[in-house]
Amino acid sequence: MTSRSRGSASGGRRVDRDDLRTDARERALLLLYEADTKGVSPSEVIDGQVLPPDELTTLLVLGVEQHRAELDEAIAAHAKGWSLTRMPTIDRTVLRIAAFELLARPEVPVAVVLDEAVELAKRFSTDDSGRFVNGVLAALVPVLRAG
Repeated sequence: MTSRSRGSASGGRRVDRDDLRTDARERALLLLYEADTKGVSPSEVIDGQVLPPDELTTLLVLGVEQHRAELDEAIAAHAKGWSLTRMPTIDRTVLRIAAFELLARPEVPVAVVLDEAVELAKRFSTDDSGRFVNGVLAALVPVLRAG
């Protein structure tokens, strides 16, 4: 078993802050994916949830929504040979979340942002998505992460 293995609440799994942050990124991915595939705003998807998402999930979803034009411009400029519309929806969504974190969450180390994004892409998208996401984000770091 890995340190991120899932178990029931009573199964003795230690829940730490890193797990909660990873879970929040995954939830943000799913909510943004839902908004994209339904053609509605991320705010509408959040408002339609029976249980409101946690604080970090909400921050990520609304941050991507608020900065989407800027994020998409940066991603498109650094995704060599790929337009945003040609990318798999999951890859595009993972890139938006990570780009937002690079832009607006300077307290999160770059290595964490990249690692979390690559893991989401590997888990939810194609076999090549991890490498693709890593390459685009590595090119975005000097553009979006000041200092």
